Amino acid sequence: MNTSSEVWKEYESNEITHSVAHHLSAINELMGKQGYARVSDVARILEITRGSASLTLKTLKQKGLVLEDDNKHLRLSEKGKLIVDQVMAKRAIVRKFLKDVLQLDDSQAEIDACKVEHLLSAKTGEQLLSFVQFLLSDDPVAQQFLTEFWARLENDPGVVPVSEVQALLGMEKEA
Repeated sequence: MNTSSEVWKEYESNEITHSVAHHLSAINELMGKQGYARVSDVARILEITRGSASLTLKTLKQKGLVLEDDNKHLRLSEKGKLIVDQVMAKRAIVRKFLKDVLQLDDSQAEIDACKVEHLLSAKTGEQLLSFVQFLLSDDPVAQQFLTEFWARLENDPGVVPVSEVQALLGMEKEA
């Protein structure tokens, strides 16, 4: 089991921050919509100053995630595009889980998926995808589980408040 300092260091070593994920995604979105991206376009989409966007994009260019041509048009490198694709895939998986399994509304599912999309490892994303696919499949066990889970939520929406995490930790010791 990892110590809390090891976990903290792992979090801090994550190359993709929330800001980086959004800057890369903005370039990807702009490329899809208009075929090019400029610093001012990225700033507009992210609703930040041009100076702030410029500073982050300078770092992303230095890391080889963003390329800039002679006309100051930005595009994602292969590595940058791969990162965007992975982050967006994890966001879609988490959003699907939150919306279709936990039955959160669209807005809350999107907000929460956005918060964690860049933090999940590829392995966690893959396992979560497999879990969601199973839960939403035609498998009778999965359907029964969801039916019972949703009924429990409906009948007692405060089953276990987050503040009572000891109930979960107690289950962990029994396993």
